[in-house]
This record gives sequence, structure tokens and C-alpha cells, in this order.
Amino acid sequence: MIHVMLVDDQRLARLGFQLMLDDVTGITVIAAAENGQSAIDTLNRLDVNHQALPDVILMDVRMPGMDGIEATRHITKHWPTIRILILTTYDEDDYAFGGLDAGASGFLLKDVTKRALVEAIRSIASGDAILTPRITRQVLERGLPHPTGDRRQQELRASFDALTPRQREICSLIAEGLSNEEIAGRLVIESNSVKRAVSRILTTLGLRDRTQIAVSWYKAGGL
Repeated sequence: MIHVMLVDDQRLARLGFQLMLDDVTGITVIAAAENGQSAIDTLNRLDVNHQALPDVILMDVRMPGMDGIEATRHITKHWPTIRILILTTYDEDDYAFGGLDAGASGFLLKDVTKRALVEAIRSIASGDAILTPRITRQVLERGLPHPTGDRRQQELRASFDALTPRQREICSLIAEGLSNEEIAGRLVIESNSVKRAVSRILTTLGLRDRTQIAVSWYKAGGL
């Protein structure tokens, strides 16, 4: 069972997502909050009472008090097993891009279909990330600070240098927003081979998911 938490300051939005997920096998909504601070307070309460924590949080971006970006940064630091999907609209893209750098596992548009929502929740609950070429390209070009050649960039480049040429090629394609199947097609290899390679890359780099690979690859200058 995948436990989900909804964080949105609009009650109707929370209700809408709740209704979309109510009859989905294997997914249950266990908590809801109206802003980032409320979400953190709820997680603390669940933790202290030894109750189940959410596996996935659907996180709105713009909320009064603590916004979704700050909440994402706090939650991924203190509860690293929780995966976060940022909820955004097209006109909020610039504001929402900080979510990836804060540790979110991907984006969902608020007008997402039920099928796409369920697929996204199941994907990140299994350790994958939700990145599309459009979102990834905009994140890399507009949302994150451009590489500056500082010490952190040098450290990241050294980390990627420790990978094999094929692994670095896969990192580049992940940063473009390609799925395992798309990468397999591009490189003419089996999808399972890509999956195993991604797992080894994550272990070698000490990263959590594909989103962190994409962000780190860009911060390293794209090599």
C-alpha cells in the first residue's frame, strides 16, 4: 500500500485529489495539510506516535506561511525516504523549478489526469522520478543557477568522472528527461540494462533518484 499526503492551501484542490485516489487499489491518502508548516507538524506527530508516514507527498508550490519549496527542502532532509511531487501550473513554472533543487522527485501539473496521477505516484514510490523533456529543459535553462566553475562544480565533475563513459552517457540522457525505455532505444540496449546502470550510478554518486542525477549533471556543467 502506498501512503499519500496532500498539501495544498485550497480545500477544493485537496478534495479533488482525494476523490481521484479514493478508489485506486494500492494507494491510500493518510493525511492532508494546508501549508508547508502544517505538513511538517503533521509528519512530526505521525513520527512521534509511531504511525505510518506517507510514501509520497503531493506538494503545492504557492501557499501562505511556509511554501512548498521550503517545506520540500525540510522534509527531504528530515525524512529522506519520503518522495515529493510538486504540484504546479504553467504560469508557476519559474517559481516551482526550485523544487527539484530542494529534493523533489518531479512535477505534476494541477490539471493532471487520474491515470497520469496514479502512474506518477506509483513511479516515485518505487524510486523513480517524474521528469519530462519539457520540464527538464526548462529547469536546466531557466530554473537553476548556471554553473559558475566553483568548488562545488569541480567536486561534481570529479564524481561524474568516476563513472564509465556509458554511465555518463546515460546521465546525460536522464538530464534530458528520457525514461529508461527511451534511453534503451537511443542506445540500442535492453531496458533492464539501463535500469541496472541507473542503480549503479545512484550508488556510485550517493544520490537518491534520477532527479538528483539530472540536477547534479547540470550543476557539473553538463560535462
